[in-house]
Amino acid sequence: MQKAANAHQAEAWNGYEGHHWADNRTRYDEVNEAMNAPLFEAAAIGGADWVLDVGCGTGRTTRLAARRAVHGEAVGIDLSAPMVARARMAALEQGVDNVTHLEGDAQVHPFAPGGFDVAISRGGIMYFEDPVAAFGNIARALSPGGRLAFVTPRNLGPEDDFVRALAPLWELMRRHAPATDGGTETAADAAAGEKAPGPDSLADPRLIERLLGRAGFAGISTTPLTVPMVLGHDPAQATEFVLAMGPMHYNLRAAPRDDVDRVRTQVAENLGEFEDSGRVTLRAPLWTVGAVRSAPAA
Repeated sequence: MQKAANAHQAEAWNGYEGHHWADNRTRYDEVNEAMNAPLFEAAAIGGADWVLDVGCGTGRTTRLAARRAVHGEAVGIDLSAPMVARARMAALEQGVDNVTHLEGDAQVHPFAPGGFDVAISRGGIMYFEDPVAAFGNIARALSPGGRLAFVTPRNLGPEDDFVRALAPLWELMRRHAPATDGGTETAADAAAGEKAPGPDSLADPRLIERLLGRAGFAGISTTPLTVPMVLGHDPAQATEFVLAMGPMHYNLRAAPRDDVDRVRTQVAENLGEFEDSGRVTLRAPLWTVGAVRSAPAA
C-alpha cells in the first residue's frame, strides 16, 4: 500500500481497531445493516456499472454492490489490511467473483481516470486528512456524470438515543484521550466550519455541499434519516461490545479501572431503557448524501 495521507487513521485501522472490526465483522455488519437500503437507493447501481466502495471495511457493501452490478464490477478500497483480508475471504467464500478489494487510501490512490460509474460509502468517508483532495480524487475516478452516494452521521442532540445511553462513557473518554500527532483541527478549520477527521466531521450539510462542490461534484443532496442500530441482545452484552470498539479502547487506555467499571455500570443501566424483545436498539441520525461528478473534476 502506498503511504496513507492520514498516518493516525492508518495506524488505528491496521492496529487494534482494524483487527477488532475484522474479528467481529458479522456483529458490525448487523449494527450497520439498516444503512444499506438507503445507501443503495441513493446509489441506483445499474447492472453494468463499475462501482467504487470507499472505506469498504470487511466488504459487506462491496459484495452487495457486486450483486447489483451483475455485468459490471465492484472495487472496495480500505486502509485496513486486516479488514481487506477478511473482505477478500468473504467474497471467495460467498462466490462473489465480480469484486476486487484494494488496500489503500482513497485520498491518494491512483485510480484510473473515469473508471467508475458510481462511488459509494457506508460510514467510511469521514476520516480523510484532506476531504477536498480526497473527494477530488474520487471525482476523477468517476466518469463525467458518475454518481456519488454515501451515508454519514448527523449531529447528535441531547435527546438522541446515543447521547442518553453513552454520555458517561464519552465524558470519561474526553478526560483521558491521549494526544495525537495527526488529524488535528486547526484554527483555520474551525473558522471554516471544518472538523478534524472523525465520525462527526461531515455532520453539517452545508459543509458537505461546500466540500463536494470544491472537489468537482454538482447536484448535491443531503437527506436526513434515522436508522436503528442493534448493539446486542441485552444491556450487558451491548455494553461490552461498545467498550471494546476501537475508539473507546484507544481513549480509555489511561483511565483508572475503577472509573471504567463505574461507567460500564452506568452505560449498562442506560441501555436497559432501549432493550426490547432480546435486542438493544439505538436510533442513529444520519445523512444520505448524493452527488454527480461535474466535468471537469477539481
